[in-house]
Amino acid sequence: MLGEQLSAEQISKVTNIISEKELNIDAIKRLTGRTSLVQKEEYPRASIELSIRGHIEDKADITKKFMQVSRDLDVDIAFQEDNIYRRNRRLVCFDMDSTLIQAEVIDKLAELAGVGDEVKAITEAAMQGEIDFNESFISRMKLLKGLSEDVLHDVAVNLPLTKGVRRLMSTLKSYGFKTAILYGGFTYFGHYLQKELDMDYVYANQLEIVDGVLTGGYLGEIVDGNKKAEYLKEIAEKEGLNISQTIAVGDGANDLPMLNLAGLGIAFHAKPTVKDNAQSSISSIGLDGVLYLLGYHDKHIDLLE
Repeated sequence: MLGEQLSAEQISKVTNIISEKELNIDAIKRLTGRTSLVQKEEYPRASIELSIRGHIEDKADITKKFMQVSRDLDVDIAFQEDNIYRRNRRLVCFDMDSTLIQAEVIDKLAELAGVGDEVKAITEAAMQGEIDFNESFISRMKLLKGLSEDVLHDVAVNLPLTKGVRRLMSTLKSYGFKTAILYGGFTYFGHYLQKELDMDYVYANQLEIVDGVLTGGYLGEIVDGNKKAEYLKEIAEKEGLNISQTIAVGDGANDLPMLNLAGLGIAFHAKPTVKDNAQSSISSIGLDGVLYLLGYHDKHIDLLE
């Protein structure tokens, strides 16, 4: 369970579901420090892990009940099998826009090209799954035709990082994880962020630029949802990992193929359609919430800082 803070009501609702399903709670472990009662924290976060045991006849039903509590009481609940793979994840793949950063890069470029509203509408429809990603990508690219290459650097250096992302990345690196950006945006920005966060892999779309100007075209295959899943599998094989040892994190409909393929798929501050179809979700705290889903305690994280 994850949240800015956890209340007795939230915990009670979850344990009631566990009791209704005739499951036993073997242990309850606090993964975060105690929330101060007198001082307002700059970045409040709370997490507890419940180890439960018993026979589950319908995992989908208990997951549905947990997700209802999540929506009603604004708490994140991740329900995972505690098998050998959960303790041995080794690869984490991230979407970039609205996941690693709090922006949609193509929307920023569109504003500079004077077509912000048009591109933003197409982006939103694609993220909601209302239109095909490839179709939306080609339409948005055409609207960027004529934009100067010079603006790319200014956009890159001003990308707003998501809360908790540096804490997450430094911890993952310290514990030997491989990390990747699987991005429906552009390699220029993916490679910039790769260096900024010291990540291992980047797969994204390449802008076509002629004489210092965007042509409105692209080079190579479009990195859509299915391609992201292919790259996740490819990296896992390259690193000698079982697919169950992988984690995928994203927010849009085009992230669902990789979220569903990975051993642990996490919808991060995601659109409702994505959240309803992902294995787990984080909507209440920053990206370092991923660490708690892996079972890390603050003492394992803060030790490295």
